[in-house]
This record gives sequence, C-alpha cells and structure tokens, in this order.
Amino acid sequence: MRGPFDVWAPRPSRVRLVADGDVVEMERGGDGWWTPTGPVPAPRDEVDYGYLLDDDSEPRPDPRSRRQPGGVHELSRRFDPSAYDWNDQDWTGRQLAGSVIYELHLGTFTPEGTLEAAAGRLDHLRSIGVDFVELLPVNAFNGTHNWGYDGVLWHAVHEGYGGPAAYQRFVDACHAAGLGVIQDVVYNHLGPSGNYLPLFAPYLKEGANTWGDLLNLDGDGSAEVRRYILDNVRMWLEDYHVDGLRLDAVHALDDSSPTHLLEEMAVEVGALSAHLRRPLTLIAESDLNDPVMFTPREAGGYGLDAQWSDDFHHAVHVALTRETTGYYADFEPLAALKKVCEEGFFHAGTWSSFRERDHGVPIDTEHVATWRLVVCSQNHDQIGNRAVGDRLTEHLDDDQLVCAALLTLCGPFTPMLFQGEEWAASTPFQFFTSHPEPELGKATAEGRIAEFARHGWDPDVVPDPQDPATFERSKLDWSELESGRHATVLAAYRALAALRREHPELTDPAFGSVRCEVDEDARTFVLHRGRLAVAVNFGDDRAVLPTGHTDVLLASPAGATIADGALTLLPHAGALVARPA
Repeated sequence: MRGPFDVWAPRPSRVRLVADGDVVEMERGGDGWWTPTGPVPAPRDEVDYGYLLDDDSEPRPDPRSRRQPGGVHELSRRFDPSAYDWNDQDWTGRQLAGSVIYELHLGTFTPEGTLEAAAGRLDHLRSIGVDFVELLPVNAFNGTHNWGYDGVLWHAVHEGYGGPAAYQRFVDACHAAGLGVIQDVVYNHLGPSGNYLPLFAPYLKEGANTWGDLLNLDGDGSAEVRRYILDNVRMWLEDYHVDGLRLDAVHALDDSSPTHLLEEMAVEVGALSAHLRRPLTLIAESDLNDPVMFTPREAGGYGLDAQWSDDFHHAVHVALTRETTGYYADFEPLAALKKVCEEGFFHAGTWSSFRERDHGVPIDTEHVATWRLVVCSQNHDQIGNRAVGDRLTEHLDDDQLVCAALLTLCGPFTPMLFQGEEWAASTPFQFFTSHPEPELGKATAEGRIAEFARHGWDPDVVPDPQDPATFERSKLDWSELESGRHATVLAAYRALAALRREHPELTDPAFGSVRCEVDEDARTFVLHRGRLAVAVNFGDDRAVLPTGHTDVLLASPAGATIADGALTLLPHAGALVARPA
C-alpha cells in the first residue's frame, strides 16, 4: 500500500520530500516509486509539501496533489476527503435515461463565481426540470480564471472556486435538492503552464493533438499513467460522490493498447457502481460519430453510457439561423435535421465537406436507445468558440428561442441546457484566460485574434481573452429573469419541464417512436413522438400544417391555432401538439 507521501518519479535520480519546512530523503523502489526514509507528518495532517528533484532548489507540487492554495507552481497541501460528514446517505442516484443536464461554468454562473454561490441557485435549476448539474472542469490551473481546460493537476479543485471541501459541500447540496452531478474531466492533454509531471515520469509521449502533447497511454511507463487517470476517475466518484463524468475530446486519446483506456474506465466504473449501488455515468465528447463509444463491451464497444452528438446542434442551429459557413454547410437542408432525429447522426459514413472525407458510422437504431446521445442547441464550445462569444439570443426572436427549446427538450435524445439559455441571457460566453506569464498571455491573445481575422472578422471586435473584462462580461446577470423576453422564454422552459414529466412520449427511448416530416420550400418541420408532435415553422411566411392533432400543449409566444386537424403557425413559431389520449 502506498504511503501518503510516496511519489512515482522514475526520471530523477534523487528525490527529497519537503514537508512543513523539513527535508526528508526518499528511497527509490524497483517500480519507480519513492518512499520517505525519515519521519513524516501524520497522513491526515493539513501539511504543505512538495518534492525536490535531483539538484533542484525549488520543490515541485505533488502530481496527485489534492490542494494548491498558492497556485499550481507552489507547494501542495494535504487534504483528507474522509473528514467530511456527508448527508446524502439516502441518495440513490439518477439514471441518464429521461434526464435533463444543465452545463455551467462555476466562475461565470454567479457573480461570486464559487461553489457555495452556485449551490444557492439549485432551486432555479429544479424549476426548469434539471436532473444533472454538469460542471466545466474544476481542476487546478494557472491563473485566477479560465474555462478549465488548461488544468495541470487533475486531483486538485481550483482554490478560486472554494477548493475540495467546498466541492464536497456542493455535491451534498445537489443531492439534497434531488440533483445529480456530472464533472467534466480532461484526460487528453495538460495545460501550458505549471505542468511539472514530465519532470517526474513519462506522463507524455511524442506527438501532439490540437491542444498539446499526447498522454502516454501505450508506451513505456504507460501502466502507471493509466492508473493515474483511473485513480482520478475513482476520486470524483468515491471521494466527492459525483454521479458521472463527461470525458473531454476522447477522440484525442491516442491509445493502441489491447484494451482501450475508455473500455478499462468503463469496466472499473461499472464495478464501482455495483459496489455503491447507484448509477454512475460516463459520457464521451467524441468527434468520431462512432457508436463504439456506447456500444456494450459484449458487442465489441467501449461500454460507456452515452456521447455528445454535435450533429443535432449543427442541424438545429442552421435551421434557426440559416448560418452555413464552415462545418455548418452540410446541414443546410431541413432534411439534415430529420436525419439526425431519426438516425442519431447526420454524418454516418457520408461525405463531410468540412473534413473533405467520409465521416462517421451508422447507429443500429433498432437496438440502441435514443438517450445515449446527449444534445443541445447551445453549449460552452458552440458559443465560446465563436469570435465574440455570442449566444442565439443575439440572433433569434423569442419564438425561435422557444422553438430551440421545443426541439431539444421534446426531441428523442438526452437534452443538455447551457447556463442562462433558459431565460435568453443577454450576456455572452467568451473565451477568457488569465495566464500570469506575459509571453503566454500575449501569445494566447494574439493567436485567438489572428485566427478570427483570417476568417474575415475585424480584429478590433474579437475580445482579448487576457482582458479581465472579457471574463466579467461572461458572467450571468440574474436580475434579468423576471422581465421582458427573459421572463417569456423562462416560462416556456418551465412549462416544458412539467410536460416532460407528464407525457411519457417525450422520454420514449426508441428510435422507432420518432418520425419526421419536412417541407423544404415552406421550411416547416414536424417531429412526431407517439400521439405528440413538435411542429416548427422555420420560414418567414405563415404555415398551415395538416397534422391531425387536436390540442396545443405549448406554443411559442406568437401562438398556434388548430382547426379541423390543421395547425396554423405564424413565421418562426412552433408548438407541441397532441392527439386525444
């Protein structure tokens, strides 16, 4: 069994532990793990510590650090997760099937930007039918604020959010409110500042993905690197009682091992779920459009629970905004939305003009449940990676915003909302960083601005990610909720939450229960779900649809009328309609 200050460090020839100012020599074992040779503080003491590697005079933080109160370059601090007195003994978890996810960034979700402040908004999330709160990454990064994808110490919770003890209190509060917690985790790269792991061991290997150097998942020493990741998975689920993980950009995991890391992860999490006797969910963010992610291991898949489907977002976005640049080009016809709703993926072995190659693998819709695809009309990537971080709110009228909600919340897949969309938040969500190193900060800002300038944007309108105002602008304005268009849209989301609970057709997991009709000329779309249907007029003219339904359960602000089995929708309007039971 490893001691509390043992460290895996096969690269240096000498390692010394620095703990509370004392320096203790360490002894190397044959497996590359070092153990202190002298007296050390008690395991549960809150002690600051680090490691001197070879002849270094500055100690480095623990690769498995649980706290970094002084930042990622400073000493680690011991944290005892078992000290917290949990109150969720009766929590039995939440299954993903039938649930609604709410994605939020802690730093911008509330004015305070803390876990404690976020816990104070849980009643609002319950009011819109949320079942899972999904947090953007919270692990330790350099600086005071960023999206979280520049983390370098995966076991530590960012101090600015409140640290690990506050994280435990937040999860406890969510469970008390009947909400599960999904944590967004990044295992495909490490951030550009404060990454000392390669000084200890071969955590990285030759090669790079879009965001940085590749993790060593299949080379020399990879068994310990994989264990490092799998122990991090267990940490969230065991020590913090988290209910699921969203795995960032799994297509960037370069792993040629006989058993892929994702499958190994699914095996361990499945065993842990059985022991804890509650659902534990793994959701992949994958650009591959390949059902291997959620195909059971018995059928040759990785055995994860679900994956994001960007195709749904793209089809809805294009239908509403008619924006067809870049990767949106293939989604121009409404038939793309029909295909996504009926088959799960649009690109399923078909030509992608953006990638200039065939892309994707078809889903076996006869045997796959629709809830295994997590979809949205907005998320942090699709907003924040636009030049000015503009939401749909900036481009659509109130009817169109409600139509986006109708398609997402009444469609066949697992819906995910992004913070503030439920009240048509006026605040953007922009790309922001706070790199303390001037050179890194300058390079990040200049690279961001130059990238959009190449695509025709005026450099003067692209926000500087290093400017603190970019971060401040991205914070939600909670004073908006009860007035004007914000109240109108929020009322629709709350009504849809009640309808999802009332009508089983809206959570039916069978692809066979989904049938769509499109009129490309009139730009109308009808999504049938049993005796219910979502009808949307994407066009600019009044539309009359002979749907055969008799009741309007919910309509966008312009309203909808039914006479003699025909539904009349004004331009941009939509409705959820029903036949008699």
